[in-house]
Amino acid sequence: MESRELKLIVAQNIYYLRTINHLTQYELGQKLNYSDKAISKWERGDGLPDALVLLQMSQLFDVTVDYILTEHKEQDKKVEAAPQSKVKKMITLIAIVGVYSLALLAYVMLAFAEIYHWQIFIYAVPVCAIVSIVFASVWNKGKGVFVFASILVWSILATVYFAITSAIGYENMLWMIFLVGIPIQIIVFLAFGIKITVTFNKNNLPSLLKKGKKKNDDEVNENSPQDQ
Repeated sequence: MESRELKLIVAQNIYYLRTINHLTQYELGQKLNYSDKAISKWERGDGLPDALVLLQMSQLFDVTVDYILTEHKEQDKKVEAAPQSKVKKMITLIAIVGVYSLALLAYVMLAFAEIYHWQIFIYAVPVCAIVSIVFASVWNKGKGVFVFASILVWSILATVYFAITSAIGYENMLWMIFLVGIPIQIIVFLAFGIKITVTFNKNNLPSLLKKGKKKNDDEVNENSPQDQ
């Protein structure tokens, strides 16, 4: 097999695996610690990832390295390369439904005692948010955690609000408890903004080092004595 032919096969497989897993070139680059330009280069067939990157891709997409290096028919791809993102979303949804199933069971058990505590479904929201944060941290490298963290903050405040009102029936000025969520939301936003900045700088570190090295080499060449 010629080198160009192999590059085109790998390019097609990388593109296919990336798109069925709903990843952009930038997102895939983040997972592999490469720039989106490198991903674009591989998908155009202008280069080949090294063995370590191929291994990382196989683990990320749950396929073999041989799969990435082999040409496939479209129907074979659909059988061999299941879209992991859909599976992960389904597992997350099953976990959330499980939490609400337990909440419904608790509601029914209390209803038998003629205690109709509908607030229990609100109390389940922060639990679902925590479950989503865990799955997003483990599977998606933190993608979406900001949204779930925000839901967690406001659902906890709502839980406290309804817990107090259902216990003592006092609602006057109690709504002000939600004002506490404003600075907390700002803190969450700033925390994830810092994380995004650090990740961006980390991913661009190799290119920055190359530019710095090239600049230093140019300066050395300019300052070195010329051959007579």
